[in-house]
Amino acid sequence: MTHEVVNQAPARAGLNEYLINPAMTEAVKRYDAQWATEQLSEVGALVGQADFQRDAELANINPPVFASHDRWGNRIDAVDFHPAYHRIMGAAISHGAHTSCWSSPRPGAHVARAATFMLFAQIEPGHACPVSMTHAVVPSLNVTPSLAAEWLPKVYSRVYDPQLHDPATKTSAIFGMAMTEKQGGSDVRANSTRALENGDGTWRLTGHKWFCSAPQSDAFLVLAQAPGGLSCFLVPRVLPGGSANVFRIQRLKDKLGNKSNASSEIELDGTVGWLLGEQGRGVRTIIEMVAQTRLDCVLGSAAGMRQSVSEAAWHVRHRSAFGAVLIDQPAMTAVIADLQLEAEAATWTALRLAAAYDDPSAAAFSRLATAVAKYWVCKRGPNHAYEALECLGGNGYTESFPLARRYREQPVMAVWEGSGNVIALDVLRAMAREPESVAAVDQELASALGVHPVYDAHVAATRKLIGQVAADPASAAGQARRVVEALALGLQAAVLIREAPDAVADGFVAARLGSERSLEYGVLDARLDLAGIISRA
Repeated sequence: MTHEVVNQAPARAGLNEYLINPAMTEAVKRYDAQWATEQLSEVGALVGQADFQRDAELANINPPVFASHDRWGNRIDAVDFHPAYHRIMGAAISHGAHTSCWSSPRPGAHVARAATFMLFAQIEPGHACPVSMTHAVVPSLNVTPSLAAEWLPKVYSRVYDPQLHDPATKTSAIFGMAMTEKQGGSDVRANSTRALENGDGTWRLTGHKWFCSAPQSDAFLVLAQAPGGLSCFLVPRVLPGGSANVFRIQRLKDKLGNKSNASSEIELDGTVGWLLGEQGRGVRTIIEMVAQTRLDCVLGSAAGMRQSVSEAAWHVRHRSAFGAVLIDQPAMTAVIADLQLEAEAATWTALRLAAAYDDPSAAAFSRLATAVAKYWVCKRGPNHAYEALECLGGNGYTESFPLARRYREQPVMAVWEGSGNVIALDVLRAMAREPESVAAVDQELASALGVHPVYDAHVAATRKLIGQVAADPASAAGQARRVVEALALGLQAAVLIREAPDAVADGFVAARLGSERSLEYGVLDARLDLAGIISRA
C-alpha cells in the first residue's frame, strides 16, 4: 500500500489543443481565418498527443551537440540534434508554421499561420526559433528579386531537409540570422565585421558574431560593414557546387532555456555572401525581418502562457487538499482565473497583431503596436510561468513536468529582438518619427471607449502621458517604460472589450486598470465572474 498513487493528476495528453483553446478559436474566426479550422484542429490534435509531448521532452533533455572536426581532422562545424527535434521541426514545416502566409496569401493567412506557430510553440518552444526566422526572412529576400527567385521556393517548401548540401540540389531551406557582436549587442551599427567585393557579384565577409541563431540552417542574413556602410548579406552554409562556405562555429551558447535549439558564436573569415538590398541600407533591409520576429516573440510568449495556465488548471482540477478540490479553494480559484486573464489577453492581442499584417492599410498600427506588445507580453511571460509552476507545488519545480522548462524559456522572448529598454526606446522613436502610428494606435484605443469608465479613464491618462512625452523630448527616455506599459494595457483591454466574453473583459479591466489594479496574480475581486473565466482555461 505504500506505493499506491492517489491524488495525483493524470497525464495531460490526448487533448486537441486548438479546440480546447476558446480565445484562439474565437480570434481565428474573428480575424478571417475560419477557413483554416480543419488544419488547425489537425495541428491541435497532433501537439496534444503524448508522443509529441515526449518528443518535446527528449529534444530538451538531449540538446544539440557541436563537433568542430570529424574523426579524421577535417573541419566540419556540425551541430547534431536528437531525432525528436527533427520530428518536431518536420511536423511544424509540413503544416506551414513557417511560411504558409507568404506562399498562400489570402484574407486571414497571417492569422492562420500565427495560430499554427503558437500551437507548436506551446508544446516545444525551442524549434520555433528557426521556424520564425524562416518566416521572417521573406520580406528581406524580396528586396533583391534575383535572390528571392533562387531562395523563396525553397523557403516556401513544406519539406524539412536538415542535411547541408549544394543549394541547387535542395528543394527546401531553413534560414537563420547573425547580427549581434560582442561589442555592440543591440547597437548593430557598431558592428565590426567587414565585407569586400570579389568582383564577380559576391562578397567576402570577415569578422565575428556573438549570437548566431540556429547555426545548422541552410543560409543566414548577416550584417557587415561594406565600403558604402552597414549592409545586409545572404550567407549560405554550402556554396553553389557543393563546397562548404567558411562558417566557423566557435561554441554553442549554454543558455538558461531554449535547450533544444542551438545558438552559437561564429567566425567569418573570407566567407562568401551576396549583397541583399543596397550598400549602406542593411538595417532598413533587415528591419522587416525584425518586425516579423518581434511579432513571433509575442506569439511565442502567448503560447507559453497558454501552456502554463493549462497545465496549472489541469493539476488543480484533479488535486484535492484541505478537504476540497484545489480549483474550488477560493485562493486557488483567484490565481487560476488571473492566470487565464493574462493568457487570454496575450492570445487576443497576438492574433489581433497578426491580423494587422494581413491588412496593408494597417502598417502604421502594426509598426507601433508590435513593439508595444512585444515589450509587455514578453515581459509578463516569466512571472506568469512562475505563478503557474507554483500551482503544481513540488511537481512544478521538477524537470519531469513541462512548467520547469517553460519557466526557463519565457525570458528569451523578452530578450530576443530587443530587450526591455531597447524596445521601449524604439517605441519612443516610432512615436516621434511616425506620428501616424500613434494616431493608428489611438484609433484602436478609441474603438472600445464608452463601455467601461475605468478603461475610459485609462485611455485619457495614456493620452495625457503621450502628450507630456511629446512636449518634452529631453525627458522622454525616462518615461519610456511608463508610456509602453500604458499603451500595452490599453491595447489589451481594447481588444478584450470588443471581442472577448464579458467575464474576461470585465475581469481584465478590473484587475489591470481598476482602482485595485495589481500586476500580481491571485488578487481578483471575488465579485467578478471567476467561474466564467476559469471555464476557458
